[in-house]
Amino acid sequence: MPVITFASSKGGSGKTTSALLLACELACAKPVTIIDADPRRPVTTWSTLPGKPDYLTVVSNESEKTILDEIEKAASMSPFVIVDLEGTASRLTSYAISQSDLVIVPMKEQQQDALAAVEVIKEIHRDMKAVRRNIAYAILFTQSKVVAKSRTARFIAEQFRSNQQFDIFKSEINERDAFSAIFSVGGSVRSLNPKEVNNLEAAINNVNEFTAEVIHKLKLAHNNKRDVLK
Repeated sequence: MPVITFASSKGGSGKTTSALLLACELACAKPVTIIDADPRRPVTTWSTLPGKPDYLTVVSNESEKTILDEIEKAASMSPFVIVDLEGTASRLTSYAISQSDLVIVPMKEQQQDALAAVEVIKEIHRDMKAVRRNIAYAILFTQSKVVAKSRTARFIAEQFRSNQQFDIFKSEINERDAFSAIFSVGGSVRSLNPKEVNNLEAAINNVNEFTAEVIHKLKLAHNNKRDVLK
């Protein structure tokens, strides 16, 4: 079963929000386990609120010593496993990346996030050497403005999108009221009240596009892996 890990060495990158949005959307159709490996336990806290999808299981990571067993157990139970890592580089991060079918590197269109994303990618390549296999990864722009992006944001995005060495999601996780609302009221974007949240339909479409692209990248990674084994 595919393991999707969200990794960033910088806090505030939109990592947890993106992981939870994907988990909830996938859980509309299939069982999903999300492993909360962030010491702040944001997903675990969210799961205590009403509205958690029935197909979604939240597991709180105990320590770096247990993460491999937690991933293995989750993969035996759910078609999709999502790991929300802590916002710092660590041995736990390396362990989780080594078990992943796809690593998503979230970043805001800011210079500090750009540097952190490059550091994570370097870590992924080190882990590839350690496990002697390719690990698919892609950069996801988060908290991006729908309109009127700043000159700096446009410049940073273009620097990454024009670099042939990086795989970049075409979709972005935009800055939307609905995405912060779920951490306050619980549930997913699909369970929010459109009368209480601005542009809810656009938020749902945003998550749907992102999820579809994740599935596409997983299929590409699977096909590439199969070709290597031939």
